[in-house]
Formats: sequence, structure tokens, C-alpha cells
Amino acid sequence: MGKTPKFVQGNEACVEAALYAGLNFFAGYPITPSTEIAEHLSVRLPQLGGKFIQMEDEIASLCAIIGASLTGCKVMTATSGPGFSLMQEALGYAIMAEIPCVIVNVQRGGPSTGIPTHVAQGDVNQARWGTHGDHAIIVLTASNHQDVFAMTVEAFNLAETYRTPVILLFDEVVGHMREKLVLPEPGDLPLVERLHTSVKEGVDYHPYLPREDGRLPMSDFGGVHRYNVTGLVHDMWGFPSTDPKVVHGLLRHLVDKIENRAGILAHYREHQLEDAEVVMISYGSSARSALHVVEDRRRRGERLGLLELQTLWPFPHELVRRKCAQAKAVVVVEMNMGQIMQAVKLSVPQPERVFLANRIDGNFITPADIMNILRIIQGKGV
Repeated sequence: MGKTPKFVQGNEACVEAALYAGLNFFAGYPITPSTEIAEHLSVRLPQLGGKFIQMEDEIASLCAIIGASLTGCKVMTATSGPGFSLMQEALGYAIMAEIPCVIVNVQRGGPSTGIPTHVAQGDVNQARWGTHGDHAIIVLTASNHQDVFAMTVEAFNLAETYRTPVILLFDEVVGHMREKLVLPEPGDLPLVERLHTSVKEGVDYHPYLPREDGRLPMSDFGGVHRYNVTGLVHDMWGFPSTDPKVVHGLLRHLVDKIENRAGILAHYREHQLEDAEVVMISYGSSARSALHVVEDRRRRGERLGLLELQTLWPFPHELVRRKCAQAKAVVVVEMNMGQIMQAVKLSVPQPERVFLANRIDGNFITPADIMNILRIIQGKGV
């Protein structure tokens, strides 16, 4: 019996992937253009024995999944820009307390209420820097439904592996368009389960003491171990500390466990990069238009290529530097004012050869929009 194909929205692909990964607790508040995620899970999750709860707002939603994760559940919430803004304090708490959780942000126009039903990619830097203090974060994205499924499963895997929140940064076009999704069979995609401590009841348990491989075993809250969970800087027992050595060591741990693995965490797709003179870098739905341009201009003999990023943070600087090494020009295609372009410029030896093809008006960026920028670049003799 073959694999099951479905014709679905991107938001529904995210739901199916979360269930595949083992999601068993969702808390959220409806907001365009992510609402379908909550709607589908309100039906599907209870059917599979999981728990769905609609909260009073977005910060409560993230706080609810934080609590459920501590009890051993695989958890997720979903929102869009204004709701994601409300979640930032709780996001910092999850980072500091090292709590696995997945947060979906289906981006729309902003700032503030913005354009709720139109596409944008303006939350890239917010996803990286939105919560205060020095920290690191994992942010994944995708341009098609098969990759939405794969990256959603990967988000749960990374959350469990590194005891950290992981953000899925999709956009309105990906969330609402429909296309074929082939559902993998159980076991086709690897799943990472919660790493539970082997420390027995009555023995001293250190909830924040990493093993040699860097992973931190957890004990389900309310189980056999009593331990402290706090957003304050804490020692390996979870108790608050202002000891400079403890403060320094904890912040280094929180950042290094992610930033030092940027190469390992880098997910991407590449198209026609072997001999590309012009390299386009894009992500999310923008990458669909960029790929169309590459395929069209290749048929005309022009040497264009595309690097499609699926990991936005930690930013894969070394990957971008390597893939753009022979390029005469780099064109970043995104629907904001150049948020990933700035990271690209920091990655390449000639930042003056990095250009932006963008839209910020709520309309999807088209191949024609990209071609207009390419003509301008060519007119400059680059």
C-alpha cells in the first residue's frame, strides 16, 4: 500500500506533521493567518488522545505549553505577528528554563495590526532578537508543503534534543495555499523522544547539569523528583544565583549549545549553484518565485542559481560564504526591508555585491519583480 497523498493548506500540513512528531498538547488563541492550525487541531488532537485548549491570549498560550512540556508532553502553539509579540516574555522564560516547545508564527503584514490577510516576512529579526537578553534561538521555515511537514517534525526533534523553544516561521502564502502533500509512513522520518533522567527517586537530581554529549535529561514535573524551575539565572539544581561564574557559565551554555552547532542545524535546498554567476538567496514563499526565475533564465543560457534557506537562525554564515564564493552578485529575495540581506552581507567577502529584491506592500513577490531588480543590477555592470 503506497503513501497517502493529500491536497491541503500549508497550515494543515503543519498540523499533520505535528501529530506525526507526537504532539499531545496544544494551547493557542486564534489569529489570522494561523487560525486553521488551531481549528484543525481542535478536532484532530482529541481524536488521538491529546489535549487542545483555547487560551485567553497569546502569552497565556505559550505559558500553558511551557507547563505542559514540563510534565512530559510534546507541545506547540501557533500565532501571527501581534500574538508573537505578546509571547516574547514567555519565550525568554522557556529559553532560560530550557523547556522544549514549538512556536509557529505564520507571518502577515505589520507592524501592529498591519494587514492581517496579506503576506509579509517581517518577523525574521523579531524571531531572533525579540526576547530581551543574550540568547540563541532556532528558527526554521519552508517554501512548500512537503518541506513544511519535514521542518515541523524537525522542530519537535530539535526542541527535544537541545531542550529549547524552536520557532517555525512560515508566511501567509505558504500557510493558505493548497498543494499536494504526501504523508510519510510511521518510521519514515526519525523522531526524537524526550530524554528522561535515569536518576532514581530519592537520589539528588540535577535538572540543569548537561551530560558529556551536551543533552540535559529531564524529569517529568510532578513525578518522583522535586526541582525548581525559574526564569532567574540559576545553578545546576535550578536555584537562583548571582555568582558571576554561574551567570557566565549559564549564558554561555544557552548560547553555545545552539550557535556552536550552526553548521549542523543548517537546513537548505540548492538549485543550479555549481556554475552560478548570480546567486539568489531566499526562503519561505519568496523562494518559489526565485526558483521560477532561476529555471526560466537557465533555459535562456543565463547562469543563475538559488540557495533556499530553511534554517534562518542560527544563521548559516559558513554555508552562505561557501555557496556564494564564486558569485559575481548575490540577490536576496524576501518580503521585508532586507532582514536576511543584512545577515548575508556579514557572511560574504564582498558585501557591496549583495542586492535586495523585495516587496513590502502586502503583495506576493513575483518573478517579474525579481527580474526588474536583476535588470538594474545588470545595468550597473555587475
